[in-house]
Amino acid sequence: MTNARGYAALTAKSPLQPWQFSRRNLGICDLKIEIHYSGICHSDIHQAREEWGSAIFPMVPGHEIAGIVSEIGNSVSKFKVGDRVGVGVFVDSCRNCANCRSGDENYCEKNMTATYNDRERDGLTPTYGGYSNNIVVDENYVVSIPANLALSGVAPLLCAGITLYSPMKFWKVRPGMKVAIIGLGGLGHMGLKIAKAMGAHVTVLSHSENKKDDAYQMGADDFYATISPEVFKGLKGKFDLILNTVSAEHDINLYLNTLSLNGTLVILGLPGKPFSVNAGVLLGARRSMAGSTIGGMRDLQEMINFCGENNILSEVEIIDPEYINQAFTRTVASDVRYRFVIDASKF
Repeated sequence: MTNARGYAALTAKSPLQPWQFSRRNLGICDLKIEIHYSGICHSDIHQAREEWGSAIFPMVPGHEIAGIVSEIGNSVSKFKVGDRVGVGVFVDSCRNCANCRSGDENYCEKNMTATYNDRERDGLTPTYGGYSNNIVVDENYVVSIPANLALSGVAPLLCAGITLYSPMKFWKVRPGMKVAIIGLGGLGHMGLKIAKAMGAHVTVLSHSENKKDDAYQMGADDFYATISPEVFKGLKGKFDLILNTVSAEHDINLYLNTLSLNGTLVILGLPGKPFSVNAGVLLGARRSMAGSTIGGMRDLQEMINFCGENNILSEVEIIDPEYINQAFTRTVASDVRYRFVIDASKF
């Protein structure tokens, strides 16, 4: 077995604490990765606190992993020791269903294997995430990181970046297209940077004026504070695509009404309560409402390459492992600009 050190939630009610554990032995197609940085995603908090249903404890969260290959299995062909690599939200899939074969492993018909809080394909071995000093992963679920990108700023791209890139690719964001991003947080700020690099006219819709300056510094063309419903009157029919990164409760119909003819609003943040949708708002301009979650391995590598070509990184606050619990508290309070990243060399 491979010895590892990290931070784990031993129960849903306990804070994360140092924990030593074992990972599987290096298989013939596996990489052992020395983790340098691991991002904190809001979903880590939900799962560690068992807010999304049953969970597997002890749990080592983390699915935004950037590091260096330290060992390779005998049949590895895509990577070598010393390569800069990343691991995202899943580490395996059935590989045989139509979705896996088409490069949409994230929609595997037999379910992808999550990087943590899951079990390997054997149904027995638990998966442990990136809040640790190393990880063992099949090479087919690892991406290469361009040399010009700092690993600390890359880590959040493995979840937040692909969550925004994948729908932009699917709905063909292009120069001149009018794209709105709802929420300027860990997800939203990546959406702004990526959409701008694709040539879109990008508008940020944020609850308050607090992040207005940040939005413009990151390249936003327009910014509107949506705390007052009056602001929506001037936005009717304005956007071709809206990417909704907000999971807090809000009136989705106000935003649907800002779509142009044939426009689409894509849900990326999981709402606590179901939306109440006025069908008339959709019918009136042949509008659509859709959803998207992360992306397949091909898109993940494509996204990383795109970010390398355009020098796109996440805005991060680097922390030591001892600060993880405080970072959870601050993340829940939206007190981070814009992603916490753990220095894994300190585990």
